[in-house]
Amino acid sequence: MKSIIIFAVAAMVASCTTSASHQSLEPIPGSITYGGQPRTKLMKSPIGSTFEHRFLGNNGTRWYEIYQIQPDRTVQIISRRKSSDFMFFNDVR
Repeated sequence: MKSIIIFAVAAMVASCTTSASHQSLEPIPGSITYGGQPRTKLMKSPIGSTFEHRFLGNNGTRWYEIYQIQPDRTVQIISRRKSSDFMFFNDVR
């Protein structure tokens, strides 16, 4: 029984940490939302869907961001990481 309670508490803490991290990501130069939201709204994309954005930072750092479409059709950064991937801009999907 104790292990179930410990697991439940750990799951609640993890979920709080995950949602807070989305809110703490601020745009950096090169981010889609740097300087404000884009003027065009993503009207055909489902709310909650995600898309990726790859760009080179001012100092040549390669960045990979994931955005999520919010209910008001704005976009929010939910993930960002530096990329050392050789195929950063040339990968084929």
